[in-house]
Amino acid sequence: MKRIVAGESILHGGDYNPEQWLDHPEILAKDLELMKKANINAVTVGIFSWSSLEPREGEYHFEWLDKVFDQMEAMDGNVILATPSGGRPQWLSEKYPEVNRTNAYGQKHHHGFRHNHCYTSPIYRKKVQAMNRLLAQRYGKRPSLILWHISNEYSGECFCDLCAKAWRDWLKEKYQTLDAINRAWWMTFWSNRYSEWSQVVPPSPLGETKVHGMDLDWKRFVTQRTIDFFLSEIEPIREITPDIPVTTNFMAEGHDQHDFFPLEGLDYHKFAQAVDIVSWDSYPDWHNNYESLVQTAMKSAYAHDQFRSLKKQPFLVMESTPSVVNWHQYNKSKRPGVHILSAMQQLAHGSDSTLYFQWRQSLANSEKFHGAVVGHDNSQENRVYQEVATYGHRLRSLTPIKGLDKKARVAILFDWESNWALKRGGGFGRPSRRYPQTLQEHYQVFWEQDIAVDILHPDDDLTNYDLVVAPMLYLMTKKTMAHLDTYVREGGCLIASYFTGVVNENDVLHLGEWPETLQKLFGLLPKELEMLYPEESNQILYAGNLYRIKDYCNIIEKTSAVVCGEYTEDFYAGTPALTKNNVEKGTTYYFAARTGVDFLRVFYKELITELQLENPLVNEPLTDVSVQSRTNGRETYHFLMNFSTNQQKIKLNHPCIDVETKKSAGQTIVLAAYEVRVLVESNLPKKVSMLP
Repeated sequence: MKRIVAGESILHGGDYNPEQWLDHPEILAKDLELMKKANINAVTVGIFSWSSLEPREGEYHFEWLDKVFDQMEAMDGNVILATPSGGRPQWLSEKYPEVNRTNAYGQKHHHGFRHNHCYTSPIYRKKVQAMNRLLAQRYGKRPSLILWHISNEYSGECFCDLCAKAWRDWLKEKYQTLDAINRAWWMTFWSNRYSEWSQVVPPSPLGETKVHGMDLDWKRFVTQRTIDFFLSEIEPIREITPDIPVTTNFMAEGHDQHDFFPLEGLDYHKFAQAVDIVSWDSYPDWHNNYESLVQTAMKSAYAHDQFRSLKKQPFLVMESTPSVVNWHQYNKSKRPGVHILSAMQQLAHGSDSTLYFQWRQSLANSEKFHGAVVGHDNSQENRVYQEVATYGHRLRSLTPIKGLDKKARVAILFDWESNWALKRGGGFGRPSRRYPQTLQEHYQVFWEQDIAVDILHPDDDLTNYDLVVAPMLYLMTKKTMAHLDTYVREGGCLIASYFTGVVNENDVLHLGEWPETLQKLFGLLPKELEMLYPEESNQILYAGNLYRIKDYCNIIEKTSAVVCGEYTEDFYAGTPALTKNNVEKGTTYYFAARTGVDFLRVFYKELITELQLENPLVNEPLTDVSVQSRTNGRETYHFLMNFSTNQQKIKLNHPCIDVETKKSAGQTIVLAAYEVRVLVESNLPKKVSMLP
């Protein structure tokens, strides 16, 4: 399988929609001129082009796309070719209504919007494969084709009869019998037991929505159906172009929610196994009115690291904006310098591209005000284009970074299924569960200390990690328990917390006490979980100091564990709030309560020193400066990024060369507001081979 590897240029470009401008040849000519000036070396074409490629069934128009390939090859550029299934043409919806998605109320959608297809429909799969086959046959041998972009931002679910049958077939394969489903989903509750397979229908507001095991399995099924549709899409592509890798653009979410992390609707851990290269669409809410730029940068870094960790290899940013987005309530422009800063952050965390949505702004409809390299003014003199061009030219000196890895000794565990189950269950504080947000708070401490972190699935290989952070791992299988137990006994350090191992893989609670494996691993027994209102708090006494506790207080009984911190208030004052347990060669810690980041900084500082996790390049990390590194084992490239409006000074422990000037960087680096410097360190001693 061909990969986009080191030695080639970092991809710079993005979504290009020439089909919108076929009546304006002067615009298309201008595009080529401006691409060359901005050092654009890659375009993504065809994402929503089906109606232009096949305006009527069986009538094809590829001439305009042929010309794109010709033009990109003339300028030694690259083409990422998309399959157009994310936006089917009107004639297809009208002639074959089964392709239209059905909602949870049983209503068949009309044609409209996008991603509105049934992923089970045999007709739609056949039509998609036919189009993809034509594209592969026509363009598969073109030298500029480097990557297939399969569909676009897969999402959503369908409740039609075809999907309902596929749901039953999936359950039959998984459970074999109705009795097994009745037991797994605890269907005797509310007299829900199935007696015929025909009664097994998808969860719906018109029927059942309170069976948690059903809801969890439905989400698994939706992921499976989506991946299955993806695999159907790529069948002709794999057959005709086996040497061209495939990807699809994953998403992050957080629109107006003060949050930013990978989209939770699909299990991307499973989906990543089906793609050759992970790519995603990166749209942090820069310059918002609820947090500092540094905090936004931390959340952006977390998302980059989670997508990179899906395959433990470099990824692609398939979409980003050089200026604004258009879907927030308030759409703020990036300040001067922040486009380059945010783009460099992508590279620093393992991206081999900076690709934009979009190259040129559309003149109408829902994305006409979304940011683009070329605006409605069609000018190369505006600030956005100038910054993109400046960045494009800086990329020329960063070519050696492409394909290099990040090396982390700290892992944070995130489980999509735990998140689904935790969000779905009753009890506790619904607004305060905040599983991914809690992981980000732990991540923040390491990011502030310039320590690299991988964000893994609980069943991933943990062998090379000195520290594994796994708070709120609510759903745990026996396999996961055994996996974590082995990691610790062989010398690892594991962090867990309240909401750990509460339910099994069917979202069913354990009868009796906490599972024995977890009791022995952590040396304790959870007895009760106290929920606090937002205005309530408790305190933990740790190392002679008091720290505020919020949201949750797990009341526990220690067995073999050592108490490190105690509650100071309420009926459980004096009982353990933080424990440590030694298990053979390893150690576990259990956070019984949710603390603030202030406490996490103090707690992890000791562990960072004990495990020698410090970044060897800098002795004194700065809050507003992020240092991230990529290495090939011989050289390590360091990105020093100032996420503030103030000048910052950083002292280096090792001599480095500035990658862009080719001169010695000196011992002290002075960064102007929003400035990024890229340094390279060669012939590293063995001790430093694990640089973040």
